Amino acid sequence: MASGGEGPADGSPDWADTSIDLSSPGLAKASTSMLDSGEDFEVLDEDDDDDLSELPPLEDIGTGRTPPARDDTQVPGSEQAPEEASNMPQAAEEWLDVLGSGLLKKKTLVPGQGMASRPRKGQDVTVRLKAMLEDGSVVEDSPSLSFTLGDCDVMQALDLCVQLMEMGETASILSDAKYCYGPQGRSPDIPPHAALTLEVQLLAVQDAPDLELLRGREKIQLANRKRERGNFYYQQADYVLAINSYDIALKTIDSSSKVDVSPEEEAELLEVKVKCLNNLAASQLKLDHYEAALRSCTQVLEHQPENIKALFRKGKVLAQQGEYSEAIPLLKAALKLEPSNKTIHAELSKLVKKHAEQKNVETAMYKKMLGNAGTSSTPAPCKDKLPRSIPWKWLFGATAVALGGVALSVVIAARN
Repeated sequence: MASGGEGPADGSPDWADTSIDLSSPGLAKASTSMLDSGEDFEVLDEDDDDDLSELPPLEDIGTGRTPPARDDTQVPGSEQAPEEASNMPQAAEEWLDVLGSGLLKKKTLVPGQGMASRPRKGQDVTVRLKAMLEDGSVVEDSPSLSFTLGDCDVMQALDLCVQLMEMGETASILSDAKYCYGPQGRSPDIPPHAALTLEVQLLAVQDAPDLELLRGREKIQLANRKRERGNFYYQQADYVLAINSYDIALKTIDSSSKVDVSPEEEAELLEVKVKCLNNLAASQLKLDHYEAALRSCTQVLEHQPENIKALFRKGKVLAQQGEYSEAIPLLKAALKLEPSNKTIHAELSKLVKKHAEQKNVETAMYKKMLGNAGTSSTPAPCKDKLPRSIPWKWLFGATAVALGGVALSVVIAARN
């Protein structure tokens, strides 16, 4: 489903290990096969030159996007939007400015079954979708697209506007690129910064399944879909929404179950959890959330003490905090597991050099401190006391006279 940027859940390995089937040819280029490609570690490398290095800063992408995705009550502007829509006749010529900025507008083409039939956040919806560029060329035509409303499973324009649609309604949506595929676009059919026109019909609405009642295989598939969506947002450099998707995936995995789950399914769920935590740490590091990233890496290592990615990332985070003595053993452990990995070699060499420089600075500082203390305290008391001390010759003479007197007294006493 191209609009959602996701593909069927297949339990594939972590996004840095295999290609991500997000139904987007452009994203397929981000795939790698082994850790030694270095791409898995690019989230920590400050000097990398891969595709993500040229993406705009997060604040440019997040402005106007993050709040509607993370808010659990209403999207910005939508507090008035449903009310306005309810007071407006459903006429084809009237447009609704969804966010009040003119960047996302909705027009009803075919009225629905009334406001009471509108879907709510957290429900599963099914829509018919047709997406077109400004020149009219169709870039997507899906007769049945299903997603969870409010989970950011699809492009923002669709997620926001479907909340304002009624059952059976057909609507036209004009969206700025910010709420579609943004500065990156979607190779090869959607260019960067491309606005889209969407034609959407709301076909079905139902409550999302109870996580506790999901069978093991269903839970795995759902968690993988959320994880893959997080991967999509990571590739788009929208790390806040990536974190949101990984959090949803982890919530799915960690939910209690009222049905039996086989040992094999438990093991697979653990693998998905480890992938989510690793990618969550990568996203947190992009936002400089070091403590959160450390917690994510630590959770991975609790389940898999020899997980190379977690060892590397945790070591890098500690190094960025100046904790070289703790970081170096982690990178050495990762290198021992994969001795041919050039990325780990380079990073470990850099850390050892920085650690040595740090120790040299500390040693020089301690020497200076101790040297100042010695020159200021040790010699002074000696110089003060020597002139006032009694010469040893006088002490020897006085002692001899005293002993002589004692001996004379003893002799006299003996004669008497």
